[in-house]
Amino acid sequence: MTVVTIWPILAAGVSTVLIGWIWYHPKVFGTTWMRLANVTPEMVERGKKMMPLYAFVGFCASMLIAYVMNYVGIAFQIYDWVGAVFELALWSWLGFVVPIMLGSVLWEQRPLKLYFINVFYWLVSFVVMALILVLGSQTAVANSYDTQIDANGQYLSE
Repeated sequence: MTVVTIWPILAAGVSTVLIGWIWYHPKVFGTTWMRLANVTPEMVERGKKMMPLYAFVGFCASMLIAYVMNYVGIAFQIYDWVGAVFELALWSWLGFVVPIMLGSVLWEQRPLKLYFINVFYWLVSFVVMALILVLGSQTAVANSYDTQIDANGQYLSE
């Protein structure tokens, strides 16, 4: 990961929206999530009118997360999929998402099961986003004319 490029960031944003659509689908965790979050079918029906806006805002938020993850990956010179998963995604998730979302259990008295549904959604999303960013940036650099690779397969700075 050596350059910030828009295509991996867009792809990471789309991936998070798609993962959320699957994760919170009634046949996966959606029904349990609705019950634990006290979301009624009436609330869902009212929210359907605004769903395109909600999806767009979620997409923009995911792109912001992807941009920051890409920036951090560049700063820490994360170039491979192992680093993407274990250095970028896991540590970002563990350091930011896990403790922040724990507040909903501690202070809002939300069920622990709801916490786990939400927090593991973000783990999956962070892993997929980190992989897209690292592999997408490698592809972008490999397709440039100025690419130089050392003996270990690492991209040299220009």
